[in-house]
Amino acid sequence: MKRKIMSLTFFILMLSFSIGGTFLLGFVMNEQKDKLGNQALLVAKTVSQLPELKTYITNNNFNEATKHINPVVEEIRDINGAQYIVVLDMQRRKYSHPNTEEIGQVSQSGDLNAAFAEHYYTSIAHGEHGDMVRAFVPIMNNEGKQIGVVVVGYSVLTVAELLQSIQTELMMTILLSIFFSAWGAHTLGLHMKKQMFGLEPHEIAKMYVERTETFNAMHEGIIAIDNELTITIFNEKACEILCVRKQPSTLIGKKIMDVLPDTRLPEILELDKPIFNRELYINDHSIMSNRIPIQVNGKTVGAVAMFKDRTEVKKLAEELTGVKAFVQALRVQTHEHKNKLHTIAGLLQLGHHEQALSYLTQVKEEHDEITNFLNERIKNENISGLLLSKISYAKEQGIRLEIDRESRLTAFPNNLDHHDFVILFGNLIENAFDALRDVQMEEKIIHVSVDEDEDVLAILVTDNGIGMTDEVKAHIFDNGYSTKEKKGRGFGLYLIKEIVQKGQGEIEVISEPKKGTSFLITFYHT
Repeated sequence: MKRKIMSLTFFILMLSFSIGGTFLLGFVMNEQKDKLGNQALLVAKTVSQLPELKTYITNNNFNEATKHINPVVEEIRDINGAQYIVVLDMQRRKYSHPNTEEIGQVSQSGDLNAAFAEHYYTSIAHGEHGDMVRAFVPIMNNEGKQIGVVVVGYSVLTVAELLQSIQTELMMTILLSIFFSAWGAHTLGLHMKKQMFGLEPHEIAKMYVERTETFNAMHEGIIAIDNELTITIFNEKACEILCVRKQPSTLIGKKIMDVLPDTRLPEILELDKPIFNRELYINDHSIMSNRIPIQVNGKTVGAVAMFKDRTEVKKLAEELTGVKAFVQALRVQTHEHKNKLHTIAGLLQLGHHEQALSYLTQVKEEHDEITNFLNERIKNENISGLLLSKISYAKEQGIRLEIDRESRLTAFPNNLDHHDFVILFGNLIENAFDALRDVQMEEKIIHVSVDEDEDVLAILVTDNGIGMTDEVKAHIFDNGYSTKEKKGRGFGLYLIKEIVQKGQGEIEVISEPKKGTSFLITFYHT
């Protein structure tokens, strides 16, 4: 590849020098003509002022006049290097000429007409031996009357003659051009090789195709921009998630604001730091996004966003906070039912039939009561199932989880759904379990209340656990903050804060060490 780049660069440089040289040569030729024209005009004016001309042109003896005029004019011609100097009277007879046979002849040239009307001018004649620059100057006597014309001609060098005249300089220029062209091509080739990480063009093309196909095969939306806010990457999944009805390839090179006016990607260029796991609304779609600045050699050159549809992310979060709880509840209920069956079997074996029947009735009534309550007051099976699982788990842990029988949940606040509330309830109750886990007390209690009316939805979760200090309370909503040493913790309350902010609600925390904690979340219906 290096040799190809060098050859191409060398060819381009030499072509550039050739084109430049052609224009320069044309310029020099024009300059030569202008210079010769001025010189011819100056010589012609000098000759026209000679006293011999004014004296002898008006002399009736033509032969005597030419004997005096021609030698003087020829001497001036030799000194100034002119091709010819011709002196004519008003009858256009030649009084001087390098070719003596022309002396006495009458000129038939049409270029002389203006000169015999007292005009000074130059012209270029095209002949067999090349171009000739000629100057025409009228000869005036002492009374100001025209008595003749002086014509001075200079031969214009041809291109070949001009090149031959500067052949030494030309050869030096060509050699230096070749040297610097080769050096420039070599330097440029090395630079391009370094910039392309030593890859061949076909390897770069292959990598581009593979990169594009890889991005399109990913299950995450990917959008990247440069410092000029121009789109450099826009994969098919991004189009699908954000409902952009265009081919990804047609979006490359466009400004991000023209495609997605409400994007939050340009702010990463201003912040120059990554933002992870942030829920955003873009193009009327909710996504969970990670946005990261792109840095090359320590300098930010763009930004990239990787995101998923919020519903998929919420399902994953729900699995962590809800589905796992359901599985756990099944295990707890299985264990609980086994204990109850053992109790009933023992009573029957001892012959206490009435006590066994009474115990069975009590268990059924307790289960039916909580089940009926949840079905009637909590109008979402995901939330009611989660609360039922938490009640069963609390029993196994020796904790009494009370749900206020006046609680009611029939609708979700704006921008929120059951996925958000599974995360909300799941993390609040799990946080209460943590607060009671290592506490030694006679009765461990968690109280849950959901108060709903036309204007307000309020959720209250309290426990009588270890409580929190003011220092801990100041950081509980920070992403990744936890008082536990176990990795992977510290995200629950952060998710709660994100959900409350999205629903435009308020959250209040009341806690006192060794006395317990209360979380009050309030949403206002609009």
